[in-house]
Amino acid sequence: MPAVLHATAGQVLSITLNRPETLNALTPDQRDEVVQLLSKASETAGVRAVVITGTGRGFCAGADLRGAAGTDERGVGDVARTLRTGAQRLIAAVLDCEKPVIAAVNGTAAGLGAHLALACDLVLAAESARFIEVFVRRGLVPDGGGAYLLPRLIGPQRAKELMFFGDALTATEAEHLGLVNRVIPDGDLARTTRSWAERLATAPTRALALTKQLVNASLDTDRATAFAAEAAAQEINMTTADAQEGVRSFVERRKATYKGH
Repeated sequence: MPAVLHATAGQVLSITLNRPETLNALTPDQRDEVVQLLSKASETAGVRAVVITGTGRGFCAGADLRGAAGTDERGVGDVARTLRTGAQRLIAAVLDCEKPVIAAVNGTAAGLGAHLALACDLVLAAESARFIEVFVRRGLVPDGGGAYLLPRLIGPQRAKELMFFGDALTATEAEHLGLVNRVIPDGDLARTTRSWAERLATAPTRALALTKQLVNASLDTDRATAFAAEAAAQEINMTTADAQEGVRSFVERRKATYKGH
């Protein structure tokens, strides 16, 4: 079976990590395939929402570190270069995807796997899911954008607590911290995820893309810049057919039908 499964149905692209025997620990090839799928989703009109999930008991146990020992042969800058072109590229692909991305966290999300989930626009977690900042347990610095993502989601003190101790968070604890949108019974996760994805796939796609861009950028900018970006985004969006349909349907007192352009 392929290590990454993907299929599009109802304008929803589903990406499923498929190495359950390793709790879906990511190999470089898997990681690169997910990056390519997300990039292609941005430019594909027939994709209007994306779901990322895993098979078996794990969502993603992080990077597959088997064979990563033997650091004596590493040259200066090799580790940083590997992170830039690997884990960081994966997280950037999620953040930069022009379609809304839902994480359906079906089990353990550790290390890079946790950051993959938290980079998504919406996070649904099964009751059995666990989130672990596992890096400290391995003597490592958090990577894959963790020190960027977590403080923005839950503040610096909470982020440091998770990263300093590496304790596992239950899905309910993660929801209370604001890392998860909803906790779902295990048997209902797929159905709820599909429902959310289908709603997004019938929404005004370009408006969602611009909204995602505005919200993500707002965390790194000042008010004046954010307001200017908002005005520019609205100017761009008002040229789309979906925006015109939304206004027209309001005036005509009917439900809007969005085509994604």
